[in-house]
Amino acid sequence: MQKDDLTTGPISGHFRALAVPAAFGMLFATLYNVVDVYFAGMLGTEAQAGLAVGYQAFFIMMAVGFGLGSALSALVSNAKGRKDGTSSRRLAAQGISFGLIATALLMCIGAFSGPFLIALVSEEGAYRDAALGYFNWLLFALPAFLLAYGANGILQSHGDTVSMQRGLMVAFVANIGLNPLFIFGIPGVWGGMGFNGIAAATILSQTGVMIWIFSRVFALEMMQGVPRDAFIPTWTSFREIFAQMLPTTTALVVMFVSGFVVQFALKGFGGEAIAAYGVGLRIEQILLLPVLGMTGALLPIAGQNFGAGEHDRVREALRFCWKVGFVMAAVALPSLWFGGHFAMGLFTDDEAVIEIGASYLRVDAILFPVYMMLFSINSILQALKKPIWTLWISIYRQGLGVGLFIWVFVSLAGFDVIGVWLGIATAVATGWLLAMFVAGRVAEREMGGLLRAS
Repeated sequence: MQKDDLTTGPISGHFRALAVPAAFGMLFATLYNVVDVYFAGMLGTEAQAGLAVGYQAFFIMMAVGFGLGSALSALVSNAKGRKDGTSSRRLAAQGISFGLIATALLMCIGAFSGPFLIALVSEEGAYRDAALGYFNWLLFALPAFLLAYGANGILQSHGDTVSMQRGLMVAFVANIGLNPLFIFGIPGVWGGMGFNGIAAATILSQTGVMIWIFSRVFALEMMQGVPRDAFIPTWTSFREIFAQMLPTTTALVVMFVSGFVVQFALKGFGGEAIAAYGVGLRIEQILLLPVLGMTGALLPIAGQNFGAGEHDRVREALRFCWKVGFVMAAVALPSLWFGGHFAMGLFTDDEAVIEIGASYLRVDAILFPVYMMLFSINSILQALKKPIWTLWISIYRQGLGVGLFIWVFVSLAGFDVIGVWLGIATAVATGWLLAMFVAGRVAEREMGGLLRAS
């Protein structure tokens, strides 16, 4: 496999090589979820609401996989920037072992905590029952998700975002066939699993992605001839990985808990509001994909260059990311504002769900450039090996801020469901101001300035 050195050559070329495959990979990951929403919609609004709630509970645990991937991407890319092959190999092997242990622990924790979380944000009835059944089945997909995304961080540190793209593309295509097979069965042979068939299809297809990602990791030159004892857990390596992973993972947990806060606020407006939020999130994610690809590529580029002491190239990478990101925002904003009603109608014929979802997308359109800058700041802070600040920013924006401002708009000001959207928007905007301040101070101390040297 090609070894990519991101400390030389045009910054724009590295972004193109990394961001485009990453964005396509995330596109298929999002379309994968869109397929689930579509087939849930065929079963009714209660099924879509159950999918939204059950998926949110599951993804709280998945925060460990995303955090592990970010940690390994940052740590291994920094080691590569220093030309330290021994540390790169050690961190990769230990990261895989860390992921295996974390998966086993989380499956046990999830079996007990998941039903409690679902009961907290839902009302008794059909959509809670759907959420519980979906979650219990989806737990068996946790090893595939967590280990695949964790190991993908090793590939990203080597400039490989294509492997995950290909794996997710195949999984998306497989999901189109597996969903109806497991939901409706085979006429005259098997009656299918109903709504829980969506989870069964996920287990099978995502296990295939995990196998593919591991095959690519072990094809890396640095992994050739790695002895078995390299995978035996060591306290020093686990502590280093945990220290890098914890802030990012906790920030993601806070983000997913924020989703529960929103769903808790929405349950007072009925299952239609929760279903609308779930569908609206999927539509939002599709338009955010190019931004996520760009800001995701920023992490290994900035990480390698920071490790190599090339601070001007780190700043150049951030400026380029923002320039392209603002162009993307200029395209996405009118698409969300004017096309939200049409997009919602592709997934449901429930007019109440469509109207509520369209109102969410209009508010979300205004936040698009703010999200872009927030995501890029998170990547920079991780690349500078200061991920703890992403945690504090997330605790404010997605923890305290969301709950506080939703309460202000809904309980104090008396807004209906639009107050929930305005509460989210206010938390995001003020969180962006905090992130800009923090990133500026950290960059000044670590590399002499964020956008230009002081």
